[in-house]
Amino acid sequence: MKALASGRGRLPIAVNGETLLCLAAHALLWPQGRVLFVADVHLGKAASFRAAGVAMPGGHSAHDLDRIATLLDEREAAHLVILGDLIHTRESYTTALDQKFRQFRARHADVAMTLVRGNHDRHAGDPPAHWGLQLVAEPFELGPFTCLHEPLLAVPPARTEEQHHTIELAGHLHPSLRLTTARESVALPCFWQHHRGIVLPSFGSVTGSSPISIDIGKSAVVVAGQQLHHLGSRG
Repeated sequence: MKALASGRGRLPIAVNGETLLCLAAHALLWPQGRVLFVADVHLGKAASFRAAGVAMPGGHSAHDLDRIATLLDEREAAHLVILGDLIHTRESYTTALDQKFRQFRARHADVAMTLVRGNHDRHAGDPPAHWGLQLVAEPFELGPFTCLHEPLLAVPPARTEEQHHTIELAGHLHPSLRLTTARESVALPCFWQHHRGIVLPSFGSVTGSSPISIDIGKSAVVVAGQQLHHLGSRG
């Protein structure tokens, strides 16, 4: 792999003529449209574990909503798009989460919020209407973007080029990139850039990750704390 660029807190990348900001907070910003994208928040995951009899400390959902709120304020975003899996399971809908989301929504009453339903959302059921979310199925077209939960990686390249002329933004994979030396290795969450667009890292504090590889023509922006590094394949 070769280093393409680095930044602290944020790192701009160009995709099909559009400038996007990869944020160390695991979010993607489209500055021109003032749109903030996040994926795989998995609110209420701890509550669903406790409902199944597995002890897990709480507070993650409130923390993650506060993180989103901070990003909306700092970046002056007018639209929040959640690329699937806002909610973890049906058991995640607790009174405490409902109250916290109401507070979050009231704080950003002037921000449009869209949820592209993911597989966890479909099983958990739609959020209550008073959360003020626009609920859509994938694909959701927004400006130059096709917003999905699951990336279309299984679609043959020829078909993809014919049918998709926009930038694909997706989640679902919780991508990470493993960096290795002769003696050790570390897996870091990343924005995976492929031929059609970007797969975002998971936003939730208690989500796992899955390793991806960088092939020819692909790259990744890895997140190491507040540092971001754009890495590409050699060749």
